[in-house]
Amino acid sequence: MHEVFVEGGLIRKLWSVESDAYRDHLLRLDPECRRNRFGGVIADDMIRTYAATMRSSDVIVHGFFVDGTLRGAADLRMIGPPWRREAEAAFSIEKRWQSLGIGTALLERCLLAARNRGTKHLHVCCLADNQRMQQLARKFAAELTFDFGTVIGKMENPNPTPLSVMREMVVDSHSLAAAYVDFQSRLFRPPTAAWATKAPSAS
Repeated sequence: MHEVFVEGGLIRKLWSVESDAYRDHLLRLDPECRRNRFGGVIADDMIRTYAATMRSSDVIVHGFFVDGTLRGAADLRMIGPPWRREAEAAFSIEKRWQSLGIGTALLERCLLAARNRGTKHLHVCCLADNQRMQQLARKFAAELTFDFGTVIGKMENPNPTPLSVMREMVVDSHSLAAAYVDFQSRLFRPPTAAWATKAPSAS
């Protein structure tokens, strides 16, 4: 599995109680990144509503954290009736953390999670001028189709095996441990003193 070597960086699954971290990450995206993620202009209120849907049982979000702050995410959602065995993935990485292999690592985890849930085809959708996303899809042999300013990539998944299920279980156990450590560190982090953030008065 692709590793990302960023100081203080960690890729792990998000749990339902971390929807606020997902919301804050999406709200931090600059206008270009936000447009690429959602396929157009989207208001803050809509982002807040969207982020809350990650608590659904058919949504799996993997995140890239740096020193406990979510800086990138892959949002995997099952789509259509179960017999179609299809899912859709969407990616968002804050500008400073792009071109570091994070998208590749996140897509690998999406494909593994989708495979273990019996998903045969994984779709990614992006704007026609989003070359970065198209290059990522091509890395995984995606079949790209172009339609009215939108590009849809389709990747085929093998059937799950005991080994693939075990791989996800191991990764999830690490994710849970890392989430617990991160929660504990935030819980006991001393609050910033008011005087530390207050601008000095003129003498």
